[in-house]
Amino acid sequence: MNIIQKNALLLIAVMAISLSATAGKKLVRFTVSEPDAKISVDSKMMGSGQLEITIPPYECVNVKVEKLGYLTGLIEFCNKPGITPPPKNYFYQMEKDDAFDATEATDVANVDIEIKTTKKEDDAWKLLSQIITTYFDVIEVTDKNTGYLRTAWVIQTFKQKTIRTRIIVKLASTDPLAYKIKLVSEVAEASQVSVKSDELFKEWDRILRKYKEIIREAQTRLGS
Repeated sequence: MNIIQKNALLLIAVMAISLSATAGKKLVRFTVSEPDAKISVDSKMMGSGQLEITIPPYECVNVKVEKLGYLTGLIEFCNKPGITPPPKNYFYQMEKDDAFDATEATDVANVDIEIKTTKKEDDAWKLLSQIITTYFDVIEVTDKNTGYLRTAWVIQTFKQKTIRTRIIVKLASTDPLAYKIKLVSEVAEASQVSVKSDELFKEWDRILRKYKEIIREAQTRLGS
């Protein structure tokens, strides 16, 4: 057998192995309603808006679709015997994130905002307490002598997120009289998370719209 014949046989063997490896694969033309949505396949970022996805034989792939302001989509395609084969074309309609729509970005979340006042300490504390209880039903800790107040967490659940919110007040100085107010906003990336699951929550630079005026109201009324 000459060298040409040997090379030909080697090429045929390589092609046979390649064909064997790809035989039975399925292709899905995956399209998202939002052209700039990110598409990941098995945790690897692959493209945006539209992608041709390959599903090897006897395997499954997991597709994730993400865009700010929309719910994250998770789709599994399987290429296994006994399971409905994946479609040649798949259109994914993204859904608005209800938690995103119920909140707004702000620079006052999770930071101490100092508010100075010319009012007497008793009057200022009473007014501050009144303002806070307008927005929060439960005061967890309050101590006028040390100028400290903390509300209980208020939790709100959405389709893919859980948000918890509270207010913390600290006496900043007595001369001039000033308080530091912190609007704490935290989010967990799942629905129905217990308010006590501290490890699942992280600070969020968005606040629920129903709390957006509390800092401004305190600044206006204490400063007047």
